[in-house]
Amino acid sequence: MGPAAAPGLILVTGGMRSGKSRFAERLAAAAGGQVLYLATASASDEEMAARIAAHRARRPPGWQTLEARLEVAAAAARYRGRYDVVLLEDLGLLTSNVMLQVAAERGAEVASWADCRARLGGELEALLRASERARWVVVTNEVGFGLVPSTPLGRQFVDLLGWANQRLGRAAQRVYLVVAGFAVDVSAIGQPVE
Repeated sequence: MGPAAAPGLILVTGGMRSGKSRFAERLAAAAGGQVLYLATASASDEEMAARIAAHRARRPPGWQTLEARLEVAAAAARYRGRYDVVLLEDLGLLTSNVMLQVAAERGAEVASWADCRARLGGELEALLRASERARWVVVTNEVGFGLVPSTPLGRQFVDLLGWANQRLGRAAQRVYLVVAGFAVDVSAIGQPVE
């Protein structure tokens, strides 16, 4: 391992295709030491497989990649001692994975808000505990800039991810908003909304 990065959480948010993943990768590399790239996506179709391949090709060869759709902090803990920085890509997919898992467990098309929030809350708490021991850079989608989804499932996703973004944002040392390839440290110029 290289020089240890300071523990803590950095949240990188932005719209789709804004450049947030590239910026988060740069932050992870600049933190120093070994990087564990924690991927929450699965190749469900050819287009998604191509996206995953492009992300993989862009990563430095020394980075360890771990795919974990759920229980991301526990998955990273299995590699403890072999990394200094965890880059989680991304919180939106983790939220979706939680929703789908809870719905499948309940035998429902759409799981209840309370059940999904409880499960996602457990994921967030575990992640925050893990960020006390290592640097975590978490990529997420900013859901407040889009249209209100037309389906109950879509609205539940936006509500859950928005709640999760706010929860991690309040705990983060830094929150960056990436727009059109430019990153702004919103934690330096804004204040938390309670």
